[in-house]
Amino acid sequence: MLRKTALVTAGAMLLAGTALASGEEASDAEKAVKYRKAVFTAMGHNFGPMVAMMKGKVAWDGDEFATRAERVADLADMPWEGFVEGTADVGNSEAKAVVWEDTAKFEDLQSQLADRTAALAEAASGGAERQAVGQAFKKVGETCKSCHDDFKED
Repeated sequence: MLRKTALVTAGAMLLAGTALASGEEASDAEKAVKYRKAVFTAMGHNFGPMVAMMKGKVAWDGDEFATRAERVADLADMPWEGFVEGTADVGNSEAKAVVWEDTAKFEDLQSQLADRTAALAEAASGGAERQAVGQAFKKVGETCKSCHDDFKED
C-alpha cells in the first residue's frame, strides 16, 4: 500500500510540474494554486470511477473501489497546503474569498474530509461489497458537496 501512496503522490506532483512547464517561472502563489488543482484533479480521477460503481453505471469491482478509496484518503490532506496567503485571486483559481474569511469552517471541512475518506478506505478494504461502503461513501460525498457549495466558484 505504501507503494501505491508513493505512486499517487508522484502522479500529483507530476501533474503540478507539468502545469508549471510553461517556459515562464511561476510565482510561489501560482505554484500553490497549480499544486492544489493538481491534487484535486488526482482526487477526482479516483473518485469518479467510485461514483460510477456506486451508481451502477459500471460493474462493481470491490478491489478497484478499495484501491481508489485508499488513494483519495491518501490525497485528502494534500491540497490544503496550496491555500496560502496571496493565492485568493491568482490565476484561474475557483476558490471563493470566503476560504480566507471563514478559515474555521474551511479547516473543519478539511478535517472531515480526511476523517471520512479514511473511514471509506477502511470500509472498502479487502474488496467489500457496495452495500458495505454505501454510508461511508455518502458521507465523503456530503463533505465534498459542502466544501464546493461554500468555498468553490461554480
